[in-house]
Amino acid sequence: MAIYSKSKKEGKVASAIEEQTAKIPSDVFLWAALGSMATSFTLKLLKEDETALFVGQWAPSFLLLGLYNKLVKLEGHD
Repeated sequence: MAIYSKSKKEGKVASAIEEQTAKIPSDVFLWAALGSMATSFTLKLLKEDETALFVGQWAPSFLLLGLYNKLVKLEGHD
């Protein structure tokens, strides 16, 4: 059971971001992560090693954004 303090609220910027991110389907973030991995793999095959590493590191960020999106949808915001 979560205990929330009514005196602490999200700022205007955070609330605005949460309202917009809640509109994005969660699948978008999963497909973006898979797309970055596939692109990274392709770049690796093309011997573009540094670019492949750069693009491959986007996947965890997309997955974290998807998790944030899902939490906002389930828990809502202030």
